[in-house]
Amino acid sequence: MSKRKARDAHLPIGECITQVQQILRERFCERLLPDRPEGVEAQYKHLLELLRRTAIHGESNSVLIVGPRGAGKTMLLQCVLRDLQKEEKVQKNLLQVHLSGLLQTDDRTALKEITRQLHLENVVGDKVFGSFAENLAFLLEALKKGNRSSSCPVLFVLDEFDLFAHHKNQTLLYNLFDVSQSAQAPIAVVGVTCRLDVLELLEKRVKSRFSHRQIHLLSSLNFTQYLERVWTQLSLPDSFPDKKFAQEWNAGVKTLCEDKSVEEVLQRHFNSSKDFRSLHMLLMLCLSRVSVAKPTIKPADLLEASRMCFADATANMLHGLSILELCLVIAIKHLNDVYEGEPFNLQMVHNEFKKFLHRKSNSMYNFEQPVVMKAFEHLQQLELIQSVDGSSAKVQREYQLMRLTLDHSQIMDALQKYPQCPTDVKQWAMSAFG
Repeated sequence: MSKRKARDAHLPIGECITQVQQILRERFCERLLPDRPEGVEAQYKHLLELLRRTAIHGESNSVLIVGPRGAGKTMLLQCVLRDLQKEEKVQKNLLQVHLSGLLQTDDRTALKEITRQLHLENVVGDKVFGSFAENLAFLLEALKKGNRSSSCPVLFVLDEFDLFAHHKNQTLLYNLFDVSQSAQAPIAVVGVTCRLDVLELLEKRVKSRFSHRQIHLLSSLNFTQYLERVWTQLSLPDSFPDKKFAQEWNAGVKTLCEDKSVEEVLQRHFNSSKDFRSLHMLLMLCLSRVSVAKPTIKPADLLEASRMCFADATANMLHGLSILELCLVIAIKHLNDVYEGEPFNLQMVHNEFKKFLHRKSNSMYNFEQPVVMKAFEHLQQLELIQSVDGSSAKVQREYQLMRLTLDHSQIMDALQKYPQCPTDVKQWAMSAFG
């Protein structure tokens, strides 16, 4: 009897909402790996076998995982590594080094990170190496077992692989592929990239040492499957303590997914990106609007969340500018119209701003030159204006050439929404835009 009561428990609405938010946030944020990756069974089997041969038999390999963002490249690799670690031999033997082209932007920082992840800082100490190859060879030598006959297998995972191809002389890639080909030490190199033309970026000497194995992942997701994903992501599990609340919540989710306006919003997101991470962001924004007073997700919540996802971040930044900074943006746009998009400098912008001041009798917009320069520099920090390539660093700051990164519609939209924007500034903007 007591078990049945526990099963049919009715929790206070506040507690139910707290539990719903906890369950769904964990689902959206932690991105738990599936037991087996769906739709990529062949690729999973191929990669698992390749890495097993390195981890257990000491065979060197190299492979590229190629596919668009959100296709499941990282998920595939993580599933393979998780299942590989379940084997006892692999647990004891395999060392892993994870590098990212976004973080390790040159070979020196990459080598430091390799040393750190292999816990060889004390071994390297203050040694000075003549070349990258010498340093890498020393690291791999240090990993040899006590009898010096065999090395621990090392897995190198290079995320954003295409960015490593931009390193000087591609030294890191050359040495890693060279070691994997020459069997100096058992290593596997796995590159993850979304560029289909990645091999064209490699130098001839690097390409010749690469195994040319590629695993392609292409998203075959259709809109019906995408809708099902929304339903499964928002549904509560059978184990939820309050069965009645869970049934009502799941019925609400079903109604939500069948709503025409919701379907249109989801279709737009699907056409924009099939990446589940962007879907999770959308659903997280919906979830944040759930409260005791409003215990279900309504179509209006999804529409508002979608509007926030597609909001123009640059235009939103304009709403936080000072009046002086906004005036400088209007002056720049006026110069752009007059000189048909030619680069400008601070002096030109300040002169244009002065023309506006001369038409005004009051002095509320009279700012000293250093204040104007500070405002101009702030626009540059926000990347609303950018320095023209090749503009010499020796040129005085007032004369460095810049370009505007905003368009007409973004500025006009910001002016309409700008809190308490002075009428004369709006009128000047309208005249500037003709």
